Amino acid sequence: MEKFLWKPSDTKKEESLLEDFSKFINFKSNYNFRKLWKWSIEHPEEFWSKFWDYSKIIGNKGKEIIKYSKTFNKTKFFPDSKLNYAENILKKRSSEIAISFLSEKGFEEEISWEQLYIKVCKFSGYLKSIGLKKGDRVAAYVPNKIETVISFLACAKNGIIWSSCSPDFGIQGVVDRFKQIAPSILITSDHYFYNGKKINILEKVESILKQIPSIKKTLVFAYNKEEEVNFKNYLNFEKVLDQTEADESFERFEFNHPIYVLFSSGTTGKPKCITHGAGNVLIEHNKEFMLHCDIRDNEKLFYYTTTGWMMWNWLVGGLATGSSIFLFDGAPVYPKIDILLEYCQNKKINLFGVSAKYIDHLKNEKYNSKNLDLTSIKIITSTGSPLAEESFKYIYDNIKKDVHLASIAGGTDLVGCLVLGNLFSDVYMGEIQGQSLGIDVDVFTDDGNSVKDGEKGELVVKKPFPSMPVKFWSDDNGQKYHKAYFNRFKNIWHHGDFIERTINNGFIMRGRSDATLNPGGVRIGTAEIYQQVEDIDFITEGLVVGQDYKDDVRIILFITTKNNEDLDDEKIKSIKTKIRKNCSPKHVPSIIIKVPDIPRTKSGKIVELAVKKVIQGETINNKEAIANPEALKHFENIDQLK
Repeated sequence: MEKFLWKPSDTKKEESLLEDFSKFINFKSNYNFRKLWKWSIEHPEEFWSKFWDYSKIIGNKGKEIIKYSKTFNKTKFFPDSKLNYAENILKKRSSEIAISFLSEKGFEEEISWEQLYIKVCKFSGYLKSIGLKKGDRVAAYVPNKIETVISFLACAKNGIIWSSCSPDFGIQGVVDRFKQIAPSILITSDHYFYNGKKINILEKVESILKQIPSIKKTLVFAYNKEEEVNFKNYLNFEKVLDQTEADESFERFEFNHPIYVLFSSGTTGKPKCITHGAGNVLIEHNKEFMLHCDIRDNEKLFYYTTTGWMMWNWLVGGLATGSSIFLFDGAPVYPKIDILLEYCQNKKINLFGVSAKYIDHLKNEKYNSKNLDLTSIKIITSTGSPLAEESFKYIYDNIKKDVHLASIAGGTDLVGCLVLGNLFSDVYMGEIQGQSLGIDVDVFTDDGNSVKDGEKGELVVKKPFPSMPVKFWSDDNGQKYHKAYFNRFKNIWHHGDFIERTINNGFIMRGRSDATLNPGGVRIGTAEIYQQVEDIDFITEGLVVGQDYKDDVRIILFITTKNNEDLDDEKIKSIKTKIRKNCSPKHVPSIIIKVPDIPRTKSGKIVELAVKKVIQGETINNKEAIANPEALKHFENIDQLK
């Protein structure tokens, strides 16, 4: 099958920020991305220093660019620099729109750069007036609204550490996360909407507060300003802003002063509190938006995300480029399947970002966007799980022919990407285009050697990079941190993804390392099986686990079907035949079982390890991290697996 899908035109390459940056550093790239990437990892001081200048970071860069340590994660970038994250985000003071919001209920709100600046300064003044200072924590249990961004930027401005959870988290899930960081205040909203349902948030707040004694004040903003709200005995966010003087001072902090705490999904233990530095994420996000996504001043960015997924933090980072950001709160296909694409049309969005699962859903529903005008979209980014080959093709056939489709991968651990798109390389089915500039990404065999093109292995980073976490919260001796990334290879960042390097300098994600299957001692990535299964007409989704069986591992495939169709012998045979033909006999599942639903995390990732535990009769402690924990019931006591 022809894998090539799209080639950036010579004009696109010539006019790209990637080429502009190449000229800025006097590097003759000849539009060869691999060559430029190689230069960036061989000259890290020069690359990061020049990129600081190129992206016009406001602050004092300092003399030293990298202060190396024998320990990978103790290496410091820009150790004597000083900056303020919010000052870099709030560069504009115009009456143009900075942030636009749409609820699934259909109402919209927007805020100009000038208004955003004033509101952030007011909330910053309020936080100072109640005695919150650098290093204190603020927790937010919030829908994806403009008030959320204002609150976060005010915290960043004051050197206060932010942490957010989306309101679909249950009480225990919120407590498991926030209690670990002992926040002083909680910011929340009265309700939110999902799939047509109005869901009350305040009902849950009382019992959250009982379990997190460090929270002294709770501020509530109205989801819809037009409606009457009973704020109970909590503070009214808007009133607080109205009654506070704006504090327009911007104190500059050290480069890696903590800006926010993000949480691991917590499906296999208590969520890890991954703490990120302000300068670290600022320079990384600038690089990804400008050099990899070709985003510049006055463009329009829209990522479909909740406040509990790292893509929210990433999207907000896009404001530093001078672009405006667009927020959508609600279900991605409610009230109709193309609500997000229609939003892109109406707002003339330039970067549209979604999860791979969303694209798979449109493909399964055979949706075609021919009635929409999507000319403004120049890049579609997809993440959350590997984007299947057929889904790549689907985008070009049914959504937009001339578009840069960038599958991107990295994670909460670095609030950014290790592999992603670029405008020098072609797009091939199923492939991520290349490495992240300035990050020494490689693929290792089990014994720590680089794999050749066409081979699979472990995704690693061989040299320190700016957006490594500063630390894990309350991990004073760094043990948890070390265990998370440096247990596998000595002083090499092990990312935990099973990945294949391709002959096009691209990468194919093959699943999480900890979920890889080992039948007969052969390592198989779960994504290789999903690729085949999710392309079968009667199947909506699959989940694969390895079950320990007779001193070996047997592959068990669970599927959900369209319109709850029955799974008969003929269908089972057709699934096995397709997997055997396109993968190998080793990939063929021993048993295929139909289930009503497949459990997933809040950000849409399927939870293979949790299902494996259930079928092996082990208990799962952290069901709160799962969006639909009731789905786990379908995997208990299955006769075929005994």
